[in-house]
Amino acid sequence: MRKTWLAVLFSVAVAVGAFAQASTTASSKVDNDYVQQQFGTEFTYIDKVGASFGDLDGDGVEDVVIAAKCKNPLIDQAEHDYQVIDPMNSFYGYGDPKMTTTFSEGDPTLRGLVILIVHGSGPEAWKSSKPRAKFVVVNLPYRMISVKKMRMGKKTIEALYVKEAGYREESSAVFFDGKKFRYVPMGGEME
Repeated sequence: MRKTWLAVLFSVAVAVGAFAQASTTASSKVDNDYVQQQFGTEFTYIDKVGASFGDLDGDGVEDVVIAAKCKNPLIDQAEHDYQVIDPMNSFYGYGDPKMTTTFSEGDPTLRGLVILIVHGSGPEAWKSSKPRAKFVVVNLPYRMISVKKMRMGKKTIEALYVKEAGYREESSAVFFDGKKFRYVPMGGEME
């Protein structure tokens, strides 16, 4: 009798666990609805490039990096509590997004490309209704984005790797140094 009850309880626990996992997975995907909920209706998710996951800020909580398009990222900044940053132009000398978002990209297919970063908080990580921080990276034309490990001195951190689009077609990395995101060119492809 006791074994039967244990078997029934185990079966119920497995079924409840599978149901909870399925409902969490279904509601935690990155899509256009998630992007617009977190950043506003000006943003559109680029499914072709997609999203990458990792711990960019080193706090042990998973973050998400999302490919998107946007005409004017400064509009919904206060309402959706995110920060617009331009690490590439900062690296080259002047990265004030109020000015650099007015620069026009020569290639029409690259206009409006942005990278969205959501720093997760709590056990729900990036899926939390109130993430720890959100950033919009502007003026970094890309073909592909991914999160990979990067060596910084003696430390290994996770960074956003970018295969750049446009006339340069180089690769670069964007990493969090503890205070802000920084851009580092990684060179061209070896062909």
